[in-house]
Formats: sequence, C-alpha cells, structure tokens
Amino acid sequence: MIDTQLLNFLEDFVSDKRKETFHKVLENRTRHFTVVLEDIFQPHNSSAVIRSCDIFGLQDVHIIQNKYSSRVSRHVAKGSQKWLDIKKYNQSATNTQDCIDALRNEGYQIIATTPHNDSCMLHEFDITKKSAFVFGVEKEGVSEYTMNQADGFLKIPMVGFTESLNISVAAAIILQDITTKLRASNINWKLSEIEKQVLYFEWVQKSIKSINKIKERYQDLSKK
Repeated sequence: MIDTQLLNFLEDFVSDKRKETFHKVLENRTRHFTVVLEDIFQPHNSSAVIRSCDIFGLQDVHIIQNKYSSRVSRHVAKGSQKWLDIKKYNQSATNTQDCIDALRNEGYQIIATTPHNDSCMLHEFDITKKSAFVFGVEKEGVSEYTMNQADGFLKIPMVGFTESLNISVAAAIILQDITTKLRASNINWKLSEIEKQVLYFEWVQKSIKSINKIKERYQDLSKK
C-alpha cells in the first residue's frame, strides 16, 4: 500500500502537466507482454530495446547477465529506463533458469525470437497469452539453453538476402506489431488500479529533485 498522505504532499512539487502525463502513460502500460534480454553486451542495443519497451507501453524488462554486464546508455535510452521496472539476473550460476522460473510463476509463456524453422510468423502470433519475448546476444542469438526451455519461437518475415535484423530493430518491429494488436483486442491487458497507484507514487518521487530532503521535511511536519 502507498502512503496517500505522503503522496498528496509530494504532488504539490509536481506540475499538473507532469501528473497528467503520468496518468495518460499509465493507461497504456501493460504487463501482458514483457521482454527478456539475454547476455546483450552492446549498450546501444540493450538501451534501444529498453527505449522501445517504454515507447510501446511495456512496463517490465528482464535482463540476464551470464557473460556480460549490461549497462544503459543514457544517450540512446533517452531516460526511458527511469520509468520502467528493470529486473536483472546476475547473482547465481543459474541466472537464465532463475529468470525463466520467475516469468513462468507470473504466468508468462517463454517465446524465443529466432529464425528457427518451427518459428511462428509475427503476423500469426497469438496475442491472447501472457508472453515473455527473449532476445539473444548479438550474432549468436538466443542461447541453446533458452531455446530448449522455450514454449514457442517467433520470427519476422524477411525476403531479402540478409537473414537477420539488429536486435534493437527486431524488438521494435515485434513490439509495435503485438501491442497494436493488443490494444485493438478485447483482452484485459491494462495494469490493475493498484499497479497504477504504485507506479504513479514511484514516478512522482522520481520526478522530484532532492526527494530525500523533501520527504524529511514531510516527516518533520508530520511530527508536529
């Protein structure tokens, strides 16, 4: 539960336009789909995917760090990482499995993005199920371990000589397609009211400079 009195206090430090933007964005946020980045070592790629997640309304991004430590390029991400929930798996020898287990516990099917022969074409993908789309390391793609764990495979139709797309481009194409279909559907894809309230509370705090000092002032006033 959020501290509504603290929220009311903090809202006075946020412009009406910013608060209106928060509510507008929250109405288009979803956890029906999520993205998994597996061992992406080039910051501009992971950052571009994170930016696309924000643009197309996905709230969560899962980052598996086995070989490489993924970092966000502020120049590419354009601050989008500030408004997303980014969950990293880098603390054990079973990071990939930990991520997969966590997603399955939340009701997601694991979809590996790959030009695999048994892949579903993007335009044929069933959007009704909660899905986590896994994008693999540059060149090699999704790991064999994850491929063996996947519930399905997804590919973008290509008719040129080149057989693959840059990961950030592929992610943008897929996310634009599936979220457009999702919003035109009757699926209950929106965040719950509680989820919206929690995120709104977090975003208000993130948008205030010297937030710790402001909260200390609130605590002092509350004691009087």
